[in-house]
Amino acid sequence: MKAAVITFPGSNCDRDLAEGFAKAGAEVVRVWHKDTALPAGVDVVGLPGGFSHGDYLRCGAIAARAPVMAAVAAHAARGGYAIGICNGFQVLTEAGLLPGALMRNAGLKFICRNVGLRVATADSAFTAGWRQGAAVTMPVAHHDGNYQVDADTLARLQGEDRIAFTYAENPNGALADIAGVLSANRRVLGMMPHPERAIEDVQGGTDGSVLFRSLSAVMAAA
Repeated sequence: MKAAVITFPGSNCDRDLAEGFAKAGAEVVRVWHKDTALPAGVDVVGLPGGFSHGDYLRCGAIAARAPVMAAVAAHAARGGYAIGICNGFQVLTEAGLLPGALMRNAGLKFICRNVGLRVATADSAFTAGWRQGAAVTMPVAHHDGNYQVDADTLARLQGEDRIAFTYAENPNGALADIAGVLSANRRVLGMMPHPERAIEDVQGGTDGSVLFRSLSAVMAAA
């Protein structure tokens, strides 16, 4: 597996995300937001958390127009894998690669703590390492994680089994407790919790490592 991790001005989880991929055996390449192409042979693109461009317009809105995002969109269109975490999830929605929007948390406060999650589907390369319904714990750290879609889109996400994770106890007001969603082809994942911050015992748990190992295993078997 070859993983490309993109850095935007204000990204602060790019090294953590690279480490998550590396611990799963991936070759990791780093990509700058002004690059216009992805390195040859990339299997999965990672969009990290942070505060891209200072969140000065909307979270992820400026990053979604970065030169590299045309290459990310083309990668996704031809069936490539991509994951956006926290701010990366916001970028994916702003770029139109995932439906919905991330709004200000219902409590209007920044949340930074571990949360309980439910694995809503095991039918994806990202979640195949768990059984459906498994309870896992990962950290969140966001001010705008309140996921919202219209009623028709929610019904489609539910009907197509595209909700990847839900919160055990909703920390931010997200519709239907949604913590992560998949694209129609199930190869693009956006999630607010940080699996890359839960890959070693010293971080308080290793539940996040399952996601990276699962992705690596699916690609190795392909």
